[in-house]
Amino acid sequence: MAERSFEKEMQSLRLGEGAEFRGEGILAVTKALLQSGVAYVGGYQGAPISHLMDVLAEAEDILRELGVHFEASASEATAAAMLAASINYPLRGAVTWKSTVGTNVASDALANLASSGVRGGALIILGEDYGEGASIMQERTHAFAMKSQIWLLDPRPHLPEIVRAVEQGFELSEASNSPVMLMLRIRACHVYGRFIAKNNQRPAFSASDALAAPSRDYGRIILPPSTYAQEREKIQERFPAAARFVAEHEMNDVMEGEVGEVGIVLQGGLYNSVLRALELLDCADAFGSSKIPLYVLNVTYPLIPEEWVKFCSGKRAVLVVEEGQPEFIEQAASQILRKNDVSARLLGKGVLPMHGEYTVDVLRKGLEEFISNWVPQLRATRHFAPSREMTEAPLVAAGRLAALVPARPSGLCTGCPERPLFSAMKLLQRETGPLHISADIGCHSFATLPPFNMGNSIMGYGLGAAGASALGTGGGKRAMAVMGDGGFWHNGLTSGIGNAVFNRHDDVTVIVDNGYSAATGGQDIPSSRDANEHRQGNNRIIDAVKGVGVKWVRQTRTYNMQETLKVLREALYTEFRGPKVIVAEGECELNRQRRVRPTPMPRRRRRAAAPWPACPRARSRAASPTTSRPRPITSSPAAAPPSWTAISSMAAPRRCPRRAAPTARPAAAVRSVRARSN
Repeated sequence: MAERSFEKEMQSLRLGEGAEFRGEGILAVTKALLQSGVAYVGGYQGAPISHLMDVLAEAEDILRELGVHFEASASEATAAAMLAASINYPLRGAVTWKSTVGTNVASDALANLASSGVRGGALIILGEDYGEGASIMQERTHAFAMKSQIWLLDPRPHLPEIVRAVEQGFELSEASNSPVMLMLRIRACHVYGRFIAKNNQRPAFSASDALAAPSRDYGRIILPPSTYAQEREKIQERFPAAARFVAEHEMNDVMEGEVGEVGIVLQGGLYNSVLRALELLDCADAFGSSKIPLYVLNVTYPLIPEEWVKFCSGKRAVLVVEEGQPEFIEQAASQILRKNDVSARLLGKGVLPMHGEYTVDVLRKGLEEFISNWVPQLRATRHFAPSREMTEAPLVAAGRLAALVPARPSGLCTGCPERPLFSAMKLLQRETGPLHISADIGCHSFATLPPFNMGNSIMGYGLGAAGASALGTGGGKRAMAVMGDGGFWHNGLTSGIGNAVFNRHDDVTVIVDNGYSAATGGQDIPSSRDANEHRQGNNRIIDAVKGVGVKWVRQTRTYNMQETLKVLREALYTEFRGPKVIVAEGECELNRQRRVRPTPMPRRRRRAAAPWPACPRARSRAASPTTSRPRPITSSPAAAPPSWTAISSMAAPRRCPRRAAPTARPAAAVRSVRARSN
């Protein structure tokens, strides 16, 4: 039950040859996959690529019509392992996830895939979560691509270029027998545009064809001596083949300018921001014309030495615009130019900051310094820059804004069932004193921020329990860990709970069961309650926990704080030695609203405001608010937690008993009322 529906956009995926496609970047990627004859697709949700998984899930009927297999993978490692189908067979496959965290999870399978090589095109679509809106540690995918020799595409955020990158990505993979990464920043995922569509293609080779004639090549197995031959093949055959394909198909763009003595080399994904910064400096226009020559790297690995030499020759200085650190492209380019005796001065970090997202304002400042130092005549001829700079100035200075507006850290949604859980844990620490709490990735990670301020570390998705493992056997106070249901199925069952059982930890793990992968948009997971025709849900977390050997297991409902406090106290003070698991149930309120009210409520006419409620009982309560008392919370520890439907019925608003439910009027009565009104 994803946070956004793409039902209206699904028909655009059926557009044929010559039709104009209009939509977002993620929809364009899906259409490009279908046009490329992809045979199978998988992935794991995570910003900024979550909506791509949502689109693929909603397009499952279209995929099946074309013979395309789709899976919502259990993890990024699972998705990466799917690409094994392309090692021995000419099957085109694509997988997607959030990077760099998802790439780290998938690293074992990716490294082995890159070593084995592929016959069918293998495309990895990555949502590069770097910069101001990122939710993870600040790292880049570039390092991993170089380490395992996986080609890295970073296309301009323009729909025709994104579609071309998908189509040529498959071709590049097959031409070089290597997997290819396609990197999309958040703006590329959601940029809106248009391109001319092509017909969707059924896979030229299907899974049925592969199973009918199984193929095996020992040279593709990751064992010596095959691995030695694979490394040699990488260097002597695959790398030259990839460089040759990129050059022959002109995958990178060169845009000539008026000034020939300097140039700018940039990652394709930064093209729009660089062009806007140049426009503010009166060195470009909004339609792509730049006074300074641009070399746009739609392929950031491998670099093509011949293209660098050609672009930099005869220039006094070249600025490399490379977001993040270390400066891999700048270092490699410096080596290329020195080996080829190109005297152009190479600049990059220093003029531009070493770390952080390259926003338009950051780029404008760096480009202004570069232009002032190397082509000051462009600054002297500016006519409109002062007024343009004024339009880009903030309405309120940053320092004054900080003094006026309080900080607003991320937090749990209003009505979130995790709020009462962490409130109970906060109350518990009034009794016990501070506790060591190992936090995890997901909505519950916001409990590390005000007002709860709980959580000593976050080590990874589903690693909350593992993060407390070194403190699980020391005696004294027991360590606590928090884990979400998404993280539990992703990694936590084995790395956390299974590990705690095997090593006889004596700590407490709270598993927050809200029924969805809520933080990434509400996607279904194995324990989701709602029926799904393509997935099997209702796999209970408590059964899985008991299945790996946990003896002490309790369930509680998060909204019942009395019961939750009681269970937490028991876990901390029980004489039982061994891992203790509490499954705290409470359906994600946002997804609950989508489930019980799937369509927006119709807008009602506003009524004239009445001074008092019409209901007599409500009026008496309004007059004497102190007479209204909350009902006491009663619960039975032995009773099984209710289903989402039962919880919904309990949470439904009660109708005032003095006010009867509306009944349908007889037709004759309706006619008589109309007659009187006329």
